[in-house]
Amino acid sequence: MKELRVRIFRFNPEAEDHPHYQHYQVRANDGARVLHVLQAISDEMDPTLSFRYCCGSGQCGSCAVRVNGQAVLACMEEAKDSMTVEPLELPVIRDLVVHMEPYLEAIASLIPTGEFRMPTHEEVEAMKPLRSCIECLACVSVCPALKVTKFAGPTVMREDMRLAIDPRDHEDRVTASVADGLFTCTSCQACWKTCPKDIQIPGKAIEKLRALANREGLTLPRHQEVAKLIQDTGRSVTRTEPTLMEQVPEVIEPRGEVKGTVGFFVGCMYNQRLPKSALDALEVLKRNGIRVIIPREQVCCGSPLIRTGQVDFLDTIKSRNINCFTFRGLDVVMTMCAGCGSTLKHDYTTPFRIMDITEVLTRFGIEQPAPLAIKATYHDPCHLLRGQGIRDQPRELITKVVDLVEMPAICCGSGGGVKSGNPAEADALGELRRAEIEKTGAEVVITSCPFCEYHIAPHTDKPVKNICTILLEGYAEKDRKERPPA
Repeated sequence: MKELRVRIFRFNPEAEDHPHYQHYQVRANDGARVLHVLQAISDEMDPTLSFRYCCGSGQCGSCAVRVNGQAVLACMEEAKDSMTVEPLELPVIRDLVVHMEPYLEAIASLIPTGEFRMPTHEEVEAMKPLRSCIECLACVSVCPALKVTKFAGPTVMREDMRLAIDPRDHEDRVTASVADGLFTCTSCQACWKTCPKDIQIPGKAIEKLRALANREGLTLPRHQEVAKLIQDTGRSVTRTEPTLMEQVPEVIEPRGEVKGTVGFFVGCMYNQRLPKSALDALEVLKRNGIRVIIPREQVCCGSPLIRTGQVDFLDTIKSRNINCFTFRGLDVVMTMCAGCGSTLKHDYTTPFRIMDITEVLTRFGIEQPAPLAIKATYHDPCHLLRGQGIRDQPRELITKVVDLVEMPAICCGSGGGVKSGNPAEADALGELRRAEIEKTGAEVVITSCPFCEYHIAPHTDKPVKNICTILLEGYAEKDRKERPPA
């Protein structure tokens, strides 16, 4: 047995104006689950505590709560000392019990067709990744789109895709999903990463529904314009100044000993809109002994096409990008853009390794920059944190230079085609990001994605800088201090 201190959210909207937290000390067996602790509190200490549970074995989804800020199933999550237990981020009925019915009632049911046909083996295999949902609504509780716009939610989209595959269903699920907000998803992947059944809703449901919508002519006009731009120019955005590739040679030699060589997949934003951030990165790489090769033939990675369901000429793009790096015999291709990196890692099959620049710098090691007397916060790009599982490397680099204060890792609103197709939603999410930035008291916002960098800037009065830019400032300060007096 062990003693656990637990902090639990309490709120009765019928009798209280504001929620509060109550502290308990519970004796529990080693390996006890959060649900066991809640039951012990209710049975032995406080019978007024309200929470849901049914099966106790991770199959019904009714006991979903947040533990230390993360949505989990109480019956499956191991209880820890000093944990905080809160309801899902949904309207509260009482304590840990939330309103689930409006979201569950929106989930479609199979409506039989006049002519019955059993699914083929291929159709069954396509449905399998979508069938294990237990309707816990953890995904709904973390969806950023639901906080700012009308959206049926990821659970509804998952079931719409499952039914769209099923030949026994009569309804037009694609048109229904568009009406329910299909194009409001930011592809942040929070729903997937919080799902206790590991259902990849963005990739297996939403992007597939968008591809079906595209076949039926339902793609948003602005998304069609982006696709045409990629097809015509190889880039998803227009240039606003001289591009990175116009400013640097194909091979960039480091200063001093060569530690390693990487190919650089630049991406559309760093080439066309934010070349200074990429130039700063190249200076950091040069200073740390890394040779960089930038093939001129590379084009858009295709992420904007995949996220919006426009995949007709995607194979041509993939082939061109793979070939230009393979031709140069490169073992490692580096990305700076979180979206490009996630796409190359998950949507391509390459003969070379894909590494984010933060992985490259921490792998080879960097010269220690001078610390700067700056308080900064870091915005985790969705396609880096959840898309590539990269959390520690950016922080390892940032804390070499500035004092880091954390803020919640929420979507800034620029992904999934939302910034171009639903700018009002993107701006609303940008304002939520502004509020979190202000809470930190930081002087600078640091990130490692050009779309985040570009989108957050208008939503804060703090400068928004790339990780490499802040590293370069640390090196400039170090050089200044070491410079001999005149």
